[in-house]
Amino acid sequence: MANNLPSQPIDSIADEGRMPLIAHLKELRTRLIRVVIALAVGFIIAYAICDQLFAFLTLPLREVARGKLLLIGTGVGEAFFTKIKVALIAGLFIASPAVFYEIWKFVAPGLYDSERKLARPFVIFSTLFFVTGGYFCWAVVFKVGFAFFINQYASIGVTPTIRISEYLAFASKLLLAFGLTFEMPILALFLTRLGIVDHRMMIHHVRYAVLIIFIVAAALTPPDMISQFLLAIPLLALYGLSILVAYFFRVLPAEAPAVAQS
Repeated sequence: MANNLPSQPIDSIADEGRMPLIAHLKELRTRLIRVVIALAVGFIIAYAICDQLFAFLTLPLREVARGKLLLIGTGVGEAFFTKIKVALIAGLFIASPAVFYEIWKFVAPGLYDSERKLARPFVIFSTLFFVTGGYFCWAVVFKVGFAFFINQYASIGVTPTIRISEYLAFASKLLLAFGLTFEMPILALFLTRLGIVDHRMMIHHVRYAVLIIFIVAAALTPPDMISQFLLAIPLLALYGLSILVAYFFRVLPAEAPAVAQS
């Protein structure tokens, strides 16, 4: 009976095993190219108004300082490179809908047909959470955090003089950190559909989640209780929202066999 089986070269069998990986790599390359193009378009748009964006970005610091602070540049090309960095940061926020769309298209083949129809809500809510996180950082955390730092200068009788490159590095890290942190409900959606977490697990480990949230808040904010709570409170709310997302998008028993086969 073994002689009746059609022979197949070992090389062709290996090729068949490698093709899915090669296809995924090609798909990833395509998505990355499109993301780069979207970021380039966002950068061009942001660079055209980078002067206004820089004024917008430094507004919380200027309002808190009330004229008692001097922003300086110490390098010949520092102003130019500052504009480049500002345009890159703003370009990421501008291009975020396209970036999230490409992320969705990359993971969509592994989802159910009903889930693939969620592309538009995914892009809308991912962008909304990302931009909201950045805006919350700019509107609330910057003012509270900068007030704390400026007061430290005042307590020792020193007028602060801050390099624009140092300020931009500090501000950009916080903006991106808050933007990504606010994506917690979207992450909960994917982890739930993959069967890694569920709402019961998240509720059971809520004590550890609260501890981790306050540790993250302490690491990302200035060393004062007010700014730490300003980050911890919305993160706790987002964790609660993530539990609801995990509940509504949980893998139902009827879907379990299909997940196991996939």
